[in-house]
Amino acid sequence: MRFLARATALLVSISAVARSQEPVTRQQAVESAVAWGARAAVARADTLVGWAQLVTARQRYNPSLAATYSKSTPRYHEIVDLPLDLTGARSARIQSAQATRLASQYRFQFERAAAALDADTTYTRSLAAAEHLRLARRNARDADSLRRMSVVRRDAGDASELDVLLAAVNAGQAANQAAADSLTYISRLFDLQAAMGLDTNGVAVTPVDSLTLPPSSRGDAIPLRALPIAAAEQAFTAAELSVSAQRRSVFAPFSIQAGIEHGDPSEPGILPTFGLSIPLPILNRNRGPIAQAEAERERARAELALARLETQSAIGRAVRSRTLALERLERDRLLVESATRIVAMSLTAYREGAQGLPAVLEAQRNAREILSQYIDDLAEAWIATATLRLYDLTPSPR
Repeated sequence: MRFLARATALLVSISAVARSQEPVTRQQAVESAVAWGARAAVARADTLVGWAQLVTARQRYNPSLAATYSKSTPRYHEIVDLPLDLTGARSARIQSAQATRLASQYRFQFERAAAALDADTTYTRSLAAAEHLRLARRNARDADSLRRMSVVRRDAGDASELDVLLAAVNAGQAANQAAADSLTYISRLFDLQAAMGLDTNGVAVTPVDSLTLPPSSRGDAIPLRALPIAAAEQAFTAAELSVSAQRRSVFAPFSIQAGIEHGDPSEPGILPTFGLSIPLPILNRNRGPIAQAEAERERARAELALARLETQSAIGRAVRSRTLALERLERDRLLVESATRIVAMSLTAYREGAQGLPAVLEAQRNAREILSQYIDDLAEAWIATATLRLYDLTPSPR
């Protein structure tokens, strides 16, 4: 009895905390995760890096000015050297940077959607924890009611002391399960706040949506270019263009020279000069950067193959999970109805003395397990549906 009082006090304190929380819908949780979550912030910084790389690739070489003096005439020389991209290395670098930026944009879109998926999944698990808590509290109330009924029947001479002890143990277990589910629910709320980018020093939110059947999905069709695959394709394109740029840089940069000479007594005035600078790849043929670019290309090719494999596996796993969860929900619905009727009939039979207490406890245990499985299958169907929406997104070059 003392244990039951402590468990009841814990449930009352948790209920008081829940009333002080801010109600949050699923849509609000998703929007907060996208706006304030750490995952979307990292992806946002990645797009800034891609833009900076593109700006760097578009830059041209600065001209240089050389001013020299010699004792021989003409004594003064001023020459301007202007580098030119005659091999197309700059164009290849720009195209590579554009592909890198596009890949970062696709990753940013996917990470935003993944942050929304994390919030959606955490919200679903919070709803499932809340449903488990409601079920545990109801079971605790029913178990305590059954305990009081056994005491009344024992006092009336219709039940034994063994029935009272069995009912007391069952009530204690139910109260213990309710307390454990309360702590699990609070842990899920902390996870939800972390996904939303909120402080986790205290419980501040509570989900208010209902855990109903998930919305319909697109089926089992696999998109041809999911966002992870599109990002990996652009990264591979950027790596190939980077190899081309490094190979063209062997004979770069060419430059043209223009200047003036003066200070010759025999030739008064300013004399123009023109010239062309051609690099000679004798000591350095850019082998190191070429080898590094080729290694990056092979890595990008392997990452593209891995992205295709992982995306297809994730989609197939989500499709199978959703299909199985929906099939189990159909069976669970029928089992819940039957188990509820059996519990009601068992209680009536025990109240009238036509059935023993162990049969009632067994019926309640079966009903509790079936209802718990129904809640878990609902959550699994929601999570699988949200995962399919994530991989159903198509790339948008914005």
